[in-house]
Amino acid sequence: MNRLWHLTPRSLLIAAHDIVATALALFAAAYLRFDGGAQFFDRVPSLLGLLPYFLLFSFLVCYAFNLTTTKWRFISFPDALNIVRAATVMTLALVVLDYIFVAPATDSAFFLGRITIVLYWFLEIAFLSALRFTYRYFRYTRTRRHARTDASSMLLIGRAADAEILLRGIENGAFKQLWPVGILSPSKADYGLSIRGFPVLGGIDDLEDIVSDFARRGKSISRLVLTPSAMEPESRPESLLMRARRLRLSVSRLPSLEDGDMPRLAAVAVEDLLLRPSAKIDYGSLEALVKGKAVIVTGGGGSIGSEICDRVVAFGAARLLIIENSEPALYAVTESLGAQGNTATIEGRIADIRDRERIHRLMHEFKPDLVFHAAALKHVPILERDWSEAVKTNIFGSINVADAALASDARALVMISTDKAIEPVSMLGLTKRFAEMYCQALDHYQSGHHSEAQRIRLISVRFGNVLASNGSVVPKFKAQIEAGGPLTVTHPDMVRYFMTIREACDLVFTAVAHALGSGQIDVSVYVLNMGQPVKIVDLAERMIRLSGLEPGHDIQIVFTGMRPGERLNEILFASEEPMADIGLSGIMAAKPKESPMSAIRIWLAALEEAIAKDDRKTIRAVLKDAVPEFGETAMAREVPSVMRQ
Repeated sequence: MNRLWHLTPRSLLIAAHDIVATALALFAAAYLRFDGGAQFFDRVPSLLGLLPYFLLFSFLVCYAFNLTTTKWRFISFPDALNIVRAATVMTLALVVLDYIFVAPATDSAFFLGRITIVLYWFLEIAFLSALRFTYRYFRYTRTRRHARTDASSMLLIGRAADAEILLRGIENGAFKQLWPVGILSPSKADYGLSIRGFPVLGGIDDLEDIVSDFARRGKSISRLVLTPSAMEPESRPESLLMRARRLRLSVSRLPSLEDGDMPRLAAVAVEDLLLRPSAKIDYGSLEALVKGKAVIVTGGGGSIGSEICDRVVAFGAARLLIIENSEPALYAVTESLGAQGNTATIEGRIADIRDRERIHRLMHEFKPDLVFHAAALKHVPILERDWSEAVKTNIFGSINVADAALASDARALVMISTDKAIEPVSMLGLTKRFAEMYCQALDHYQSGHHSEAQRIRLISVRFGNVLASNGSVVPKFKAQIEAGGPLTVTHPDMVRYFMTIREACDLVFTAVAHALGSGQIDVSVYVLNMGQPVKIVDLAERMIRLSGLEPGHDIQIVFTGMRPGERLNEILFASEEPMADIGLSGIMAAKPKESPMSAIRIWLAALEEAIAKDDRKTIRAVLKDAVPEFGETAMAREVPSVMRQ
């Protein structure tokens, strides 16, 4: 009831309307029952005496059923049910008053009577509803009239339930300058129906016929809008997009609203065609993990780091420190987050994770609850040329971050790892695996020397390629198509896993929540379920076709040969690495071999000495000793870079 003190002027005005409606309904019911005769006027003084108490009761009932706080512009069926419920409660109150209190005191002489009370129920519903639905209809017709003004004609593609979301958005003014002429549904059950006044004109296969028919009638269609159901495999979205390009129709999509985003339209990209069904995310637990916390993100200006920053702010962190060694990237991410009008205190600091003293100082001053370590060198061919740089950043830099998080009493550190760390064949995978081993050893040490409340969790999360990230193959292919080709693919059998940055980052948060809340202290390496692998040459061909071109005719695909450190197929678990189901959608646990911290310290000392001398032979020997499953594919290539084509 404390909410009563926070009623807005609009709510008080609605409450006044409901009180007047209740009074009118009560007097009108009595007037109609007694035909406006003497019996009615005999009861008027008693009705006036009863009225203040009954109106106070009616106000509380209306408030309890949210009638005073519902915005009339959006009134709908649930609000109509609330009106019926409120009227029923007030009617039952009259029954109790008349049959339990009045009748026994007056020798069964009812004050209102059964007919009056039934009339009241109908009139109360009518009086509470009339002005509300009149206003709703007025706003509805005005919004539809404005929406049609200067709106482009478009077809809506998708099943009825999805189409209804967009149509409701158009009616409410959420989408501007859009007016559907009809709907094409992949479900035959929708054919011939009307959804919010818009007809289902047929199926997706009828696209050309319907566009031609409207063109003949002088009502040219210029746009298609795809709902989530139109992007499902059974709807054949790739074919639909190619046909739309031939018809010169612009195409937009309505993304899924499962994550709570505001409805919006977005351009359709090839990434949308690669998506598998997303894992089910418990956003409530993620908000509980982050809300009110102090969070540090290293490498916050990168593709994954910036998305983690965005989610940290969205989940309600109190403070966010972004550590980034690129000034332009740091500026871009802080400006982007600042423009969103968030309540979190956001600070960006230029720092290199190789600088141990600075990283320790920054974390000591900030005192984080959570640390997300996304900073790394990640480009496979570049790292194959510069082993020492990979070791300095991916191994020693990660150790600096882990040690600083431990020293600053953080609750958890999560290191963003890679599927290339599994039976690694590249310097990227090898250095990431070594960093995982250090975090494993430190996490294991913490579990043996500190209570659950005092210990820090240090976990690693492995996943594959994320779509549209810096260096991803999709932006590269887009640029090559715009340049007229050719598209360069290293090998015809090259296969990779893909997922969206948003889903990958949300699953990273899910892994942290599990590590802190599950009590499974033996799990320190998490692996994201990447779905089905995608053949890179098939991806290239699809992107060419979606551009309205033909592979091999308009644009060529050239195979350039595998680069140092690459392998044809990425794997998610090592052959001798146990995996465990931890009951989370989209995440598995890996249990790789653990090395004692004493051995890791010896390897680190040897690596530090080898790096100082840029001794590749010793670096190879030390890393091979530390990670025996390391394959020779990458290290065997000692060909000078000038000789590689």
